[in-house]
Amino acid sequence: MSAVETFFDTDVLLYLLSADQSKADRSEALLADGGHLSVQVLNEFASIAARKLKMPWKDVREVLATIRAVCATHAPTLDTHDRALSIAERYRLSFYDALIVAAALLADCTVVYSQDLQHGQIIEQKLAICDPYLES
Repeated sequence: MSAVETFFDTDVLLYLLSADQSKADRSEALLADGGHLSVQVLNEFASIAARKLKMPWKDVREVLATIRAVCATHAPTLDTHDRALSIAERYRLSFYDALIVAAALLADCTVVYSQDLQHGQIIEQKLAICDPYLES
């Protein structure tokens, strides 16, 4: 899978900070190849890192700067919103998960790495959901 085809959900970024070394290493390896993410993912990461993980804002900014250097970031648009509404209804996803999927589709990705979505699910006959932490 080439980097331009992949989209990252927030959980993949958060595992960079995990005490689970195998998940942290897996996330680092995936992100090292680059890919795509949305501003929503950056926002969720910042919120969780600061609030739940109690990271200083300076450290949050540093991690995000590194991620942004290797990943293309996509801002939400009305097209993202409208597509997410359709995806949420059709695939019975939460609206915020549907926003991730819509952003990935609009970025022409073919894989979303996420532990929060259903592994193996195919969206619109184009986008595969992949849990990168499942044992092969």
